[in-house]
Amino acid sequence: MPDYLRSRRAGGLFFFTVVTHRRRPILTLPESRASLRLAIQTARRAAPFDIEAWVLLPDHLHCLWSLPEGDGDYPRRWNVIKATFSRLMKHRLHDPDALRASRRRHRELAIWQRRYWEHQIRDEEDLRRHVDYIHFNPAKHGLVSQVADWPHSTFHRFVAEGIYPANWGGAVECAENGVFGE
Repeated sequence: MPDYLRSRRAGGLFFFTVVTHRRRPILTLPESRASLRLAIQTARRAAPFDIEAWVLLPDHLHCLWSLPEGDGDYPRRWNVIKATFSRLMKHRLHDPDALRASRRRHRELAIWQRRYWEHQIRDEEDLRRHVDYIHFNPAKHGLVSQVADWPHSTFHRFVAEGIYPANWGGAVECAENGVFGE
C-alpha cells in the first residue's frame, strides 16, 4: 500500500478536498446535508476545530479548517466525519454493487473515496487564493452563474462579515482578476 505523505505540523490552517465514491452526486441531498452536519458536530466534540470556509457540492466538498495550537490530527477528524456520515446514510446511499473486491474485504461502503486531498496553508496569499477557490467552485463547475446563488457555502457568511461584496464571483470577474492564481 502506498505511504501517503501528509503534513503533521500541529495547529495551522488546512485546505481539504473530499470526494464521494465514483463522484456520486449525493452530498447536497437534504438528508445528506443533515447527516454531514451531525457528523461534523460529532467530530468537533471529540476533537475541536474551526471551519474557516466551506463549500458543499453534489459530489465533493472543499473546506478550510484551523486546528488548535499543538494539534495536527486532522486524519482522525476526517475518519470520524466519514464514518459517522456513512453509518447515518448507509440505508440510503450504500450501493453494494459498486464495490470492488478490495472494498468488500475491508468492509467499506460505497459512499466516500478512500483518500482526500490536503494542503497546509503557507501564508496570507495562499489563504486568500484557497478561500476564493472554495467560494467560486460552484460557478467553476457550472452549478450557478453567480457565487451568491449557491446556498451550500460559507460565501454568505463572508458577505455578511463584509469580506466579499454580495456580487463577488461572476465568472467573468473571477477569470479576469485571476483570483485562483492558477
